[in-house]
Amino acid sequence: MQIIYVGNKAPIRYATAVATEFEKGAEEVLVKARGRAISTAVDACQITLNKFLKDIEIKDIKIFTEELENRNVSAIEILLGRIL
Repeated sequence: MQIIYVGNKAPIRYATAVATEFEKGAEEVLVKARGRAISTAVDACQITLNKFLKDIEIKDIKIFTEELENRNVSAIEILLGRIL
């Protein structure tokens, strides 16, 4: 399983990275983000599903809180996989 960490770049950049991993032969790709990058991660996954790859689906979504430097930060993990 490949992991894509989402940060401050445009969502299309991450969508391209996800599509590239699937084209290389990955069966699953995990998209991870924290804080303000969560919306970028969701956008990147939607772009991937709607524009780039039609045989991919959302397999799982995990939403949780991480403690960083004595403060809580929301985080998300979106697991994308091939439709069997």
